[in-house]
Amino acid sequence: MSRRRYLLGYVLYRILSGLFGLLPEPVMRRTGEGLGWLLSFVAGDRRRMSARHLRRVVGEGADIDRLVRRAFASYGRYWAETFWVRPRRLAAMAEHTSIEGDDVVRAHRDDGGLILALPHLGNWEAAGIEAASLGLELVAAAELLPNPLISEWFIAQRAVFGIEVVLVKAGASSELLNRLQAGKTLALPSDRDLKGRGVTVKFFGEETSLPAGPFVLAKRTGAPVMPVATYFKERRGHHFVVRPPLDAAGSVEDMAQELAEHFEDFIRANPTQWHLLQPLWPSDREERG
Repeated sequence: MSRRRYLLGYVLYRILSGLFGLLPEPVMRRTGEGLGWLLSFVAGDRRRMSARHLRRVVGEGADIDRLVRRAFASYGRYWAETFWVRPRRLAAMAEHTSIEGDDVVRAHRDDGGLILALPHLGNWEAAGIEAASLGLELVAAAELLPNPLISEWFIAQRAVFGIEVVLVKAGASSELLNRLQAGKTLALPSDRDLKGRGVTVKFFGEETSLPAGPFVLAKRTGAPVMPVATYFKERRGHHFVVRPPLDAAGSVEDMAQELAEHFEDFIRANPTQWHLLQPLWPSDREERG
């Protein structure tokens, strides 16, 4: 990508941030959902990939086309909120959050670093709001984007949520280990194996892999791995679910399979909030082929 295209992409993000930032919360939310719904009609490969994933979750008898439209509307809401969030809005956002399992976090937070393993549900970055109320210092791993200007913008936006970002590149594992050993909490989106070198699991009845990072870090440090889900509420706000730590006595493979089963539960609870539009199973890549 040329420098000019980098700059144009970055300017577009800043313009969208400025425009959405002017909107009241209900208008922002509905605008994002509407734009996402419209995008579903022209999204091509991403729409088809969403349909493949949803069919695994809900089965063949469901109205997949309708569910895909709703999934794109939810994804539009995620982007709208990402563009809209400002430090001055965090207190109001916190008033509209709820959580199941905060007692699980409180029981472990004073023992050292924690690892929160999340699927791409709802606005997973909003977990930073609830983490702050629980006294956690949150660190997230994030994909290194081709456009460095947009990567820097995302780092700044996640900082608004109180999230420190470590980009997934050479040396990232050591950085995450250092943060964990310093008592910080890692929030690791763990339903997509970006490097293709993860741990094999059965997920929704088909073999794929999950990233090994959460389990390897847990084995090295003794930190608990807690499955976490974040959902949009029907109207304003977010709902968080935290489950007890994975069985640390098991192997890395056992822990990964246990996490996959938690993720299945989380996604089945609200499949149209699962914003994974890229290939996840080997057969997805073959189909795309």
